[in-house]
Amino acid sequence: MIRTIEWTDEGVVMIDQRLLPDQEVYNTYRTVDEIADAIVNMVIRGAPAIGVAAAMGVALGVSRLAENDDVTTEFEKICSTVEKTRPTARNLFWAIERMRKVFERHKDRPLEEIQDRLKREALTMHAEDIEINRRIGMHGQELLDSNTIVLTHCNAGALATAGYGTALGVVRAAVETGKAIQVFADETRPFLQGSRLTAWEMWKENIPCTLITDNMSGYFMSRGQINAVVVGADRIARNGDVANKIGTYSVAVLAREHNIPFYVAAPLSTIDMQTASGAEIPIEERDRSEITQMNGRSLAPAAVKVANPAFDITPARLVTAIITEEGIARPPYQESLAELFRKTS
Repeated sequence: MIRTIEWTDEGVVMIDQRLLPDQEVYNTYRTVDEIADAIVNMVIRGAPAIGVAAAMGVALGVSRLAENDDVTTEFEKICSTVEKTRPTARNLFWAIERMRKVFERHKDRPLEEIQDRLKREALTMHAEDIEINRRIGMHGQELLDSNTIVLTHCNAGALATAGYGTALGVVRAAVETGKAIQVFADETRPFLQGSRLTAWEMWKENIPCTLITDNMSGYFMSRGQINAVVVGADRIARNGDVANKIGTYSVAVLAREHNIPFYVAAPLSTIDMQTASGAEIPIEERDRSEITQMNGRSLAPAAVKVANPAFDITPARLVTAIITEEGIARPPYQESLAELFRKTS
């Protein structure tokens, strides 16, 4: 399985996703500032993976403290550094809150014990994420018949998680049960997570994959060459509205027009029950250079005005089902999502 992120004695090791598919490079990050920078600059991306990176960043930051430091003050500075990285991914804030709870329970203990507890919590979250993704996959594969052709947008595979993946976890699980599944991966402008990452993952695992540009999906849907859409999510509101990589909403509209099921695969940690609807989800605006340049070459006039939102909102009415580790939620989502959380209480 692809190693997205790992804790080592030297620091946190991550595969540099910016270099894929040309180079498979693993870098070691030794400070919380380095991990925050890696999150901002897309060395690691995908909501579940960002959550694990955030937890490890907090643990790593505290591991560098000394006995004469004001541990509580420094802990909050560390959390703040990580919180400021990317505003849309729910898992980032969920992970930090989970680390805060561990810290609060042990803040009066010796520093060495606090450090150990936080490290153990981060490692637990890493292991849990892989197991959760496998459970998502097993629930989701039930929705796919053999010989299904699945369109996916962005990358919601092992690279977007601690391992296995959410949307691609559904594909993997279906293949593991013996189903013949093919994938259509759209390139996912402007950062090309589909062409660089999803296609690479599918190639690594010998799962048939066809790469298309973002504006080809309607054409292939109209020809009956796509049977289902499965995507991940960065945050899901209480009503079932889904924030995911920019372009997801367009795919959902096309899927509805062609009577193709549109599935969202995500862990419960991505679902924000404190957010009523997608209108309340903050949307990250990224640097204009992601659109205007490629490999140092200009693609647009230097003075042109640029908008680069990283995510969009797919309204719940376009979502056929939301696949989680606790089962599959269907409309009305306000009720079905709440029921999934009751299973865990």
